[in-house]
Amino acid sequence: MSCPGKTQAHLAGLARAIKDWGAALGFQQVGIADTDLGEAEVRLRRWLAEGRHGDMAWMARHGSKRTRPAELQPGTVRVISVRMDYLPPTRLDPAELAARPELAAISCYALGRDYHKTLRKRLQKLAERIAAEVGPFGYRAFVDSAPVMEKPLARRAGLGWIGKHTNLINRRAGSWFFLGELYTDLPLPVDAPVEAHCGDCTACLDVCPTAAITAPYELDARRCISYLTIEHAGAIPEPLRPALGNRIYGCDDCQLVCPWNRFAQLTREADFLPRPELDAAPLTELFAWDEETFLRRTEGSAIRRIGHERWLRNIAVALGNAPPGEVVIDALRARAHHPSALVREHVAWALARQGDKRGKARD
Repeated sequence: MSCPGKTQAHLAGLARAIKDWGAALGFQQVGIADTDLGEAEVRLRRWLAEGRHGDMAWMARHGSKRTRPAELQPGTVRVISVRMDYLPPTRLDPAELAARPELAAISCYALGRDYHKTLRKRLQKLAERIAAEVGPFGYRAFVDSAPVMEKPLARRAGLGWIGKHTNLINRRAGSWFFLGELYTDLPLPVDAPVEAHCGDCTACLDVCPTAAITAPYELDARRCISYLTIEHAGAIPEPLRPALGNRIYGCDDCQLVCPWNRFAQLTREADFLPRPELDAAPLTELFAWDEETFLRRTEGSAIRRIGHERWLRNIAVALGNAPPGEVVIDALRARAHHPSALVREHVAWALARQGDKRGKARD
């Protein structure tokens, strides 16, 4: 164990210093948690047994490493949990964007650079600053990159509570923030967990387009638009396609209606500012990108990992949901013979849906 001979007073002082160093590195909050995730482990096992993780086989692949930090990183006794605001100033208010079905709605977190690298670099700097103070110590940094229960750990570290939509909420900052962790062998004093403050509110359950929030604190990923447009590799189930609307990468609806997000702050990070070509862009323009254009314009973006095929799949669905018009139909027809069977199937569905809409309009 690191810090031999350190008293509790010394460790308490180190914990305060770590929070100050984290703030200087751009984290809006830093907390310290123990590694007791017994309650989260029970919930995770039940969720997996019910198959609610869909195609995300990696959720079950690592056994108990996800809920027992010392099995993932030997020697871990504490987790330094951090959060960083990401809400960007966008061309259109997200509610206004939802009312413009000819435009692409992309989850706010993905409009700028990939957050993984930004947070990981800051966490590494934090670890180096700690090492400069205490000498070599055991640690490992994570940013949504390994089997880590980041939200239960953040709750135990006092960063917020897990809301009914299963996202973390902070009383002073809402939920528009990223999380990261430093697993460490430093026996630091821990922060107190935060109690839930959702009360009787059910706004997130009521607004979910696909009823993916099946009950308070219960999410069925197989119905979630974020899962369907990002994690799911196959065909999007037909009954759910109309509910996707113009959402082509992720969904923010449950956060948009959360009353606590009235306290959310716009990001101060240049990396998270929207790329103009992705911010409220016409669906037909994005659908016209060939693979080379897609790779070039999504370089350094979280969007890139879904690949061009799923990008076209998602936009085809959105075009099927768009108002009928020749521009939309011409765009879809241009992809009707795409080499990918996945793309062709979704384009065919979209063309049929556009035809139905035009027929109803004539009636």
